[in-house]
Amino acid sequence: MTGFSPDITERLARARADLRLGVPVVLDDGAVVLAAETLDADRLAHLRMLGGAPVLAITSWRAATLKARAYDGDLARIILPSDVGLSWVRSVADPADDLRAPMKGPLRSARDGGADLHRAAIALTKAARLLPAALVLQLDDPVGFARAHDLTLVPAAAAVDTALSPLHPVISARLPLDVSEAGRLHIFRPADGAEEHYAVEIGQPDRSLPVLSRLHSACFTGDLLGSLKCDCGPQLRGALAQMGTEGAGVLLYLNQEGRGIGLANKMRAYSLQDQGFDTVEANHRLGFEDDERDFRIGAEILKKMGFSAVRLLTNNPAKVTRMESCGISVVERVPLKVGENRHNIGYLATKAAKSGHLL
Repeated sequence: MTGFSPDITERLARARADLRLGVPVVLDDGAVVLAAETLDADRLAHLRMLGGAPVLAITSWRAATLKARAYDGDLARIILPSDVGLSWVRSVADPADDLRAPMKGPLRSARDGGADLHRAAIALTKAARLLPAALVLQLDDPVGFARAHDLTLVPAAAAVDTALSPLHPVISARLPLDVSEAGRLHIFRPADGAEEHYAVEIGQPDRSLPVLSRLHSACFTGDLLGSLKCDCGPQLRGALAQMGTEGAGVLLYLNQEGRGIGLANKMRAYSLQDQGFDTVEANHRLGFEDDERDFRIGAEILKKMGFSAVRLLTNNPAKVTRMESCGISVVERVPLKVGENRHNIGYLATKAAKSGHLL
């Protein structure tokens, strides 16, 4: 970084924002990237005018749904036919109409050349909370192209870097709650400009002892609206109530909606569930993994608050394993079995069968 110029972290934040707006970004290793979800007809036409052979990069999960070959393992590079338009690109990226119009192909996948640029493109769309699909056109002069069109330029390696962004405490303040008047809310902000995360501290937990803790992923529909499709709201309130009863605890409220895919994609998954798919199958049809959350965030917040050991309120053994791998000792897994109803029986059964939850 020189003077006022943005550094790599800041450029990546700018790239995520650009893709959400439908603005292309350039990978300085040699490609222009456009998110399939926010693509418009005008920019698609301009992309074709550049010549070359644009491809639509999709994940192997989405490729499996479309019966397309994923020669690159974790992704497929779908060759863009010369006679297709915007609706075709969106139909390949978005499974909303898969059952109504299943025949989108046959789809041809590129198998020659590397896929690092395409992997970076998908990583950027995921980070922007968009559908994991991107049009990619390789460029001979990426730096000149970015300069000519005033586009954000980022390295592909930075886009796929999985290092945890540093978290910084912003502020904490007293917050009396129904479950305990001795409540305090802590705000943590990641250095990469992504969503902030929160820690609700009940009482004055002894930092030298294991603290009753829960890693709770944000659920707008369950936590705020009282959705019956999941058990998130009852788990949130149940965890806080137990901490209030014991007089101490820390609830980490992590902004990783929909298992880390964002609220819009979560609603897409809900729409697919209405078509008969379970929660894991819906994520896969969208192109996502079973779970895209990063539990390192919770471990880092606990450390910054001075905790090294927890009694973890969870039914998910994977959270226990992840906390241990991040240097947080889990001395006890405390079950949290609440919120079952006739609308979420199937959802809970899928969590048990496919995600290993102990219900």
